[in-house]
Amino acid sequence: MLYDELKLITKKLGFNNIEEFGTYIGVTSAEVLRWQDSDEVPYTVALITHLLKGEKKLPFDPNLDNLIEECLPLAKLLEEASSFPHKLEEMFVLQKTLNDSTNGKNWELGINKFDKEINWLRCIHMEVAELIESTPWKHWKNISSNPDLDNIHIELVDVWHFLMSFLLQETNVPKAVSLVNTHCIYEAVSEIDIKLVVKEAEKLSYIALAIDTGNMPIFSGIERFIDQFFRCCKLSGLSFSWLQKLYIGKNCLNQFRQDNGYKEGVYKKIWDGKEDNVVLIEILNSLEDANFKVVYDRLSSAYKA
Repeated sequence: MLYDELKLITKKLGFNNIEEFGTYIGVTSAEVLRWQDSDEVPYTVALITHLLKGEKKLPFDPNLDNLIEECLPLAKLLEEASSFPHKLEEMFVLQKTLNDSTNGKNWELGINKFDKEINWLRCIHMEVAELIESTPWKHWKNISSNPDLDNIHIELVDVWHFLMSFLLQETNVPKAVSLVNTHCIYEAVSEIDIKLVVKEAEKLSYIALAIDTGNMPIFSGIERFIDQFFRCCKLSGLSFSWLQKLYIGKNCLNQFRQDNGYKEGVYKKIWDGKEDNVVLIEILNSLEDANFKVVYDRLSSAYKA
């Protein structure tokens, strides 16, 4: 919806001007000015005006207010989802660049520049094991401890690195984006059932092993892999937006590790008593947007310190 179109609609609804309409739906004058400057109205506002059109008078009906309140989270998610293809493309390109750098050109053939076999499916299986280790699954040890949700999210991002690499090995960036795009539209749960998270994460291992051993066709396995991965994200409270931010950060950390002797075995993973993953989370929490260069510079400063 365009700004001029919104002006006409709000007058038909009985509002004197857009500012009055903005006050009614709870937005500031500054936001209204941004709509005017960009000549574009957010999807959520378009939805509200659509809902209000059916009323013969100003809609101060509690039932309608409740309906709008229920619709807003979905509307916000759909509006946010419009940026997902671009974000996915950015992540896949970053992943390909990292793989080219660390494994050499033509890594898609399954061999790196050191003539070492690459097995992305085994990588996923091992990362799932690390994810489960972040939960109190052991019946003989620390049975009342709390799960480390931050590290669970980090391990899911690691799985995402390897899942993207597997997709790029089997296809290309545009095709990979189209395969993943619709799976990104979900609302992460706020109340996490950690036993369910473990159970669903294990299914990622089952799929990886089934494909790797030839007991599941690759194409159908990819579809199940993508669906199951984002189910795990949803159940663990990891939104797609935070996944993307964590990915940019972890991709940056992986490159930083390579630049500082990770392959040669001289890189130090513990920084002043903290694992580098923990330092990364602290840096990301302090940033509004995850920019590769900014994150890299922050990591560099923290590592030197």
